[in-house]
Amino acid sequence: MAKKASDHYCGIGGQAVLEGIMMKNKDAYAVAVRKPNGKIEIKKDEYKSKADKKWKQVPFIRGVFNFVDSLVLGMNCLTYSASFYEEDEPDEETKFDKTVNKLFGEKAEDILTGLTVAFSIVMAIALFMVLPYFLAELLSKVVANDTLLALFEGIIRIVIFLSYVVLISLMKDIHRVYQYHGAEHKCINCLEKGRILNVENVRKSSRQHKRCGTSFLLFVVFISVILFFFIRIDQPALRLLVRLLLIPVIAGISYEIIRLAGKTNNIFVRIISAPGLWLQKLTTKEPDDDMIEVAIAAIEAVFDWKEYFKTEFGFDVEDAQKVSEKSQKIAEELKAEATDEQEES
Repeated sequence: MAKKASDHYCGIGGQAVLEGIMMKNKDAYAVAVRKPNGKIEIKKDEYKSKADKKWKQVPFIRGVFNFVDSLVLGMNCLTYSASFYEEDEPDEETKFDKTVNKLFGEKAEDILTGLTVAFSIVMAIALFMVLPYFLAELLSKVVANDTLLALFEGIIRIVIFLSYVVLISLMKDIHRVYQYHGAEHKCINCLEKGRILNVENVRKSSRQHKRCGTSFLLFVVFISVILFFFIRIDQPALRLLVRLLLIPVIAGISYEIIRLAGKTNNIFVRIISAPGLWLQKLTTKEPDDDMIEVAIAAIEAVFDWKEYFKTEFGFDVEDAQKVSEKSQKIAEELKAEATDEQEES
């Protein structure tokens, strides 16, 4: 039985970077960047996860490792894309760079990436997990009901997260990144709908996708609200510790939901995916054709979409294009004949 169009899954994931897009297919990934001279530079490589493959196959646990891997790879790709826009700056090593290079040698870049990722995770935990907890604790002086306090903490967490997303979306420098984010989603949607991958078809595709990182983060927030509401501990210090220890659990659950959403399209999945799709209206913007070309270049570097169409949709792209070209040629000939007849008459 043929699948419904909405049930197709290509397995491609991606991320917007500075003036470009990273697309990942299994272990292979490619970064396509529109350089200042207008040309598209493509870097193709493989990402070797530090985690054991066995752990990455265990439900709920694999989500934690995949999340960390995506942060590390994303940071590396972002640094690579930024390098094209630093060519005009003086190439001078800072004292910090010299110290790091002296201490760690060839591993200096990996160490810096790891520290940056660790700092990002700590800041996210502080902003979205710890801060709501302490703000709710301040309310405990006027609110005696534990259920109300847990509810207020959840509301505060959601408000902080949504405020952060809204404020970031208002930054001018982020607008182009969000356009590339939209191009990434449009390309993947174009493939999973069975449309030939070209600028025209991509432009007509949706810029919202259920497997987006924005949806993942929103699930993390919602699931944390639910878990923290039902897990009650009287001692404040222990309560905060339990919240921190539950973060990997929350990330694991969120990953499984996102994974399920990418492969199924039943009513339940559509309902739980809706808030994330709404939020993507802020984190994605309509791309221009140049951005779409970059996204297509990134996909074609790591994914044989024509072969995917053969196995998933049962038609040969080359044959379809030949038929289309032949039909267009016949239409042009008929139009030319009709014009000649009109001139003769």
